[in-house]
Amino acid sequence: MGASDFVLYEYTPSLVAAVIFAALFFLTTVLHLWQRIRAHSNYFNPFIVGGIFQVIGYGARCVSHFNKTSTIAYAMQSLFLLLAPILYAASIYMVLGRVIRFVRGEHMSYIPVGIMTKVFVGGDILSFLLQAAGGGIMTGGSKSSFTIGQWVIVGGLCVQLVFFGAFLVSALIFHSKILRHPTAESEQKMHLGSFWPRDWRGVLFACYVASVLILIRSVYRLVEFIQGQQGYVMTHEVFLYVFDATMMYFVMVLMNLRHPAHVLQQQNPSDSTEQKA
Repeated sequence: MGASDFVLYEYTPSLVAAVIFAALFFLTTVLHLWQRIRAHSNYFNPFIVGGIFQVIGYGARCVSHFNKTSTIAYAMQSLFLLLAPILYAASIYMVLGRVIRFVRGEHMSYIPVGIMTKVFVGGDILSFLLQAAGGGIMTGGSKSSFTIGQWVIVGGLCVQLVFFGAFLVSALIFHSKILRHPTAESEQKMHLGSFWPRDWRGVLFACYVASVLILIRSVYRLVEFIQGQQGYVMTHEVFLYVFDATMMYFVMVLMNLRHPAHVLQQQNPSDSTEQKA
């Protein structure tokens, strides 16, 4: 593997932590793949790819434990762990559009449902490209390339936060409107009597929780890269596992437990074509 004279890590990456999270992400990703096949929920394809990215990323950190100077292993763990949450977000964006159609609440969305997914996923793609480019530049093997790369990543994280914030505002506005002025479909598809509703409201709650976890992780990454290579956050591995690995694992498990297909697959057969948009 390629090696660099530039110090890539200020610590020796933990082998135990990397193995544990690689295994945990592998298990939840396999379950997501089974759920996706069973429910034909193609909108969860990006989510599954994000899980695969996590497995590869933590696998690469296992390699880095034995070879801290490998630029290939460093690039793999950096890029795959950075990009996985963007793919989670893409699936969550698509879920909101499907929920709105599911309850026939298109007129309550301040962003036309027909372009909602395109707008948010488009922002996701821009963020993806910026962070991927920044991660690639960082592995150039010099201090200057690391600095340039980290600021490109900061730009990508800012784009992600802006679009994610707009998504949450859009979802909350829709949720507020439909609770005040419910459609016939939304009332028919409500299930009362549980703390976490097993209906379209529960799907939205799961999206909110997942979004907050991704936002926390993105803010952590923003602080990490703004501080830079010698910053307190980047030089202490524990932050990666508390604010990235654990948060993203919770996102995946939450969506295992509250998979949108459990509700959205109850749609009428005549709606299936619309839901693919």
